[in-house]
Amino acid sequence: MIHLRRSRERGHFDHGWLDTFHTFSFAGYSDALHMGFRSLRVINEDKVQPGEGFGTHGHRDMEILTYVLSGALEHEDSLGNGGVLSHHRVQHMRAGTGIRHSEVNASKDEVLHLYQIWILPNETGLKPSYVDKTFDRRGAEGKLQLLASPGGREGSLDIAQDALWYRTFLKPGESVSLPLTEGRHAWVQVAGGTVKLNGAETLSAGDGAALSGEKEVRLLGEQDAEVLVFDLA
Repeated sequence: MIHLRRSRERGHFDHGWLDTFHTFSFAGYSDALHMGFRSLRVINEDKVQPGEGFGTHGHRDMEILTYVLSGALEHEDSLGNGGVLSHHRVQHMRAGTGIRHSEVNASKDEVLHLYQIWILPNETGLKPSYVDKTFDRRGAEGKLQLLASPGGREGSLDIAQDALWYRTFLKPGESVSLPLTEGRHAWVQVAGGTVKLNGAETLSAGDGAALSGEKEVRLLGEQDAEVLVFDLA
């Protein structure tokens, strides 16, 4: 079964400095039918104006992943970490028992475009931590590149949940597939371009899809595309 979550159906707020879409209920957007999917709790797509951002604020008991599509994100946190993220440099922050951080558009003239993803951890009260890593785009061209997993397999980010996060870049006519073993589910989020999902559904930028009871995730590029894929317990 495939359940589509079209871009236009997401929660949307334009605050001037921030244009944001919420796939699942978040902050001022509440939808009892879209509270998350499996361990996925938040998928927010944000566009932040130059020099603007999120002031220092706190989180607890959440695995937070940040994926920049364009622009530069400046990060600082209460653990003493700081730096600038750009496309291909992916961030994982384990909020655990508590962490405070700020996120600001590091550019004075370019809009920052990013996805922030929250995954529920498999246990609470973990020690907070932060790491970011640059992934080679070539490892995702025409194939699935693992960005996060329990234990950090294949050099991916180590998250405290039975979830695998991949990305892929597809040209028209290119395809990738991800087998789903019994009891596994998947979420597909199109970050850019257009793909066909499992030979049936066409997804464009901002569209998402939940898959349950499917044997695989199969993506075919229709336009140059960038896609995030989550394999979930």
